[in-house]
Amino acid sequence: MKAVILAGGLGTRLAEETSLRPKPMVEVGGRPILWHIMKIYAAHGVRDFIICCGFKGYVIKEYFANYQLHMSDVTIDTRKSEIQFDRSYAEDWSVKLVDTGANTMTGGRLGRVGHLLRDEEAFFLTYGDGVADIDIAALAERHRSHGGLATVTAVRPPSRFGLLDMVDDDRVASFAEKPIEDAGWINGGFFVLSPKVLDLIEDDSTIWERSPMERLAESGELHAYRHDGFWQPMDTLRDRTQLEELWSSGKAPWQCWP
Repeated sequence: MKAVILAGGLGTRLAEETSLRPKPMVEVGGRPILWHIMKIYAAHGVRDFIICCGFKGYVIKEYFANYQLHMSDVTIDTRKSEIQFDRSYAEDWSVKLVDTGANTMTGGRLGRVGHLLRDEEAFFLTYGDGVADIDIAALAERHRSHGGLATVTAVRPPSRFGLLDMVDDDRVASFAEKPIEDAGWINGGFFVLSPKVLDLIEDDSTIWERSPMERLAESGELHAYRHDGFWQPMDTLRDRTQLEELWSSGKAPWQCWP
């Protein structure tokens, strides 16, 4: 199965980083978060990617065009204009980079690459700014089991603040730092979709999370895969700092590869 990654948004809430590069190229542990997402998929055998580029998409293209250079130790002979890769590291990936427009919405980006997906039985779709310790194989199996057109990963968002359990007006009975909220399940991305959903996309202005998903739900074609584990988007500088701290600790929950 192919994995489509939406990587063209402006990332306005992370302006400290995205003024120079697209949000999926903001680094965690010295690697773009896009790389982390792709490593999650590759760890489960998914190595065929379609990246929907938009805002500063050339930065993503440059990264993969020079991937070996980015990932290797090199010796450069300036007199002979030669480069020797001393320690080369390459992924077993096929990466198709498609310019889907600077102002195109999420559904429109998917529609722009629809011609690459029509012959697939199903494909993955996710956002280029969030990681999880999700079992991609189990997600795909869930999609096959219900026979519907779409599967969305449902997650519970972590609270941004500590929870106080108050009794007697002023005594704190318990405190939980960053507990899981009881507000219910939310869209965590990591979709599995039938190519038939492409027919629900009208044009570049289509927002995937609105009309297409609403129509799929109304027709009984949208099912959920419940993920109770780690999930975190990188919406703000604070989020990026938290992800960086987890990676630096050597205990990043989403690292499912050696």
